[in-house]
This record gives sequence, C-alpha cells and structure tokens, in this order.
Amino acid sequence: MQGLVIQIFKIQPFIVTLAGMFLARGLCYLISIDSIAITDPFYTKVSAVRFPLPFDTSISLNVVIALAVLAAAVYLAHYTRSAARVRHRGKRAIGPLDGPPVARTKVLIYTLSGFCSALAGIAFTFLHALRLRAARHGNGDGRDRGRGGRRHLLTGGSGYVVGTLFGVLIFGTIQTLIMFQGSLSSWWTKIVIGLLTLVFCLFQKAFERGSARRTASR
Repeated sequence: MQGLVIQIFKIQPFIVTLAGMFLARGLCYLISIDSIAITDPFYTKVSAVRFPLPFDTSISLNVVIALAVLAAAVYLAHYTRSAARVRHRGKRAIGPLDGPPVARTKVLIYTLSGFCSALAGIAFTFLHALRLRAARHGNGDGRDRGRGGRRHLLTGGSGYVVGTLFGVLIFGTIQTLIMFQGSLSSWWTKIVIGLLTLVFCLFQKAFERGSARRTASR
C-alpha cells in the first residue's frame, strides 16, 4: 500500500513510510495496551529450537533466519539485473530507461521491505516467547532507528548488504557490552549509538568530499 501511494501520488517515501509506521504502532495499541501472554505450545517450542555447532556451541532459529535473509539479500542486490540496477542508481530516482517497469519495481521494493519487517517482528517475538513468555506493543520501539552501515539513509545513494550487517554487529556489540558492564545506565546505549551514528555520518561526508575533489582534479 505504501509503495502504491509513493508511486501514484509522488509523495516523499520518508513521509509515507513514517505515517505507515505510526499507523501500525497505533493498531498495536488498539489491540492491547497490556502485555499479551505467549502460551501456544508450538510457538514456544519453535522459539526454543537451537542448532548445534562445534566446540559445544549452538545458534538459535533467529540466527538461521537472519543468515538466510542476508544470503538472499546479497544474491538479489548483487546477482540479479533489476536489483543491481536499482542499487546502483545512486541519488537519482528510478527512471523509465532503467529496463524493468518503473511502477512495478518501486512497489516490489517496498513489498520486499515490508516482508522483511514482518519477518523481523516474528523473529523478535521468538525472543520474548523464550525469555518472558509475553510480548507487548512497545517491544520494538526504537529499533527502527540506530542501525547503521548504509549510505545516505534518507537521501538515496547506493548501499551494501554486508555494510549493513557490520553496522548492526557494531551497534549490537556495544549495546551488549554496556548491558553486561552492569554499572552503566541503559540510556548510555542510546547515547553511544547516537554519537557513533553522528561520527559515521561525518566520516561518510568527508570521504565523499575527498572523492569529489579527486574526481574534479582528474
């Protein structure tokens, strides 16, 4: 629906998707303002599934899902003609000379993004089913921000899936270290992530200017 609104009415994607997020979040509050117990036996059993690895370690189903989505994203972004064309368009909008139908390509991009968001939400409930046996409407608040590794987050540009992976791993590691440190408030995670995001943006801008100067000098 958001892809259709963006394509047909030519509204800024950031505004449309922000409105969609508020709509979905409001519907969550409409369903329940209290925590909802997760009691389904199959769901709790699936959330506890672990896959053994060497050296007495194992990974959860969420890790397997994340790796599968990562592999699919790398394939789509780098080894299919349509997705690679979209990714390399940079700041320019998808135009009529790009090959695939413009409207269909745009809507499919937002459909794929929505599918990944829904899948992430389901995977997130696995964690709550395993640890808390309950979930609430505000569990995902703030997870739409503070995840790095992409270029020109709101203004376009070309991004790389592996770069996003490293950005998420860096922020996740910092958050985990602060939590396990014990003496620091949980608010420090937001402060550190905010500072890192600013630093990464400044570095990115500096690299772009340096690249532009080198190109101009040639």
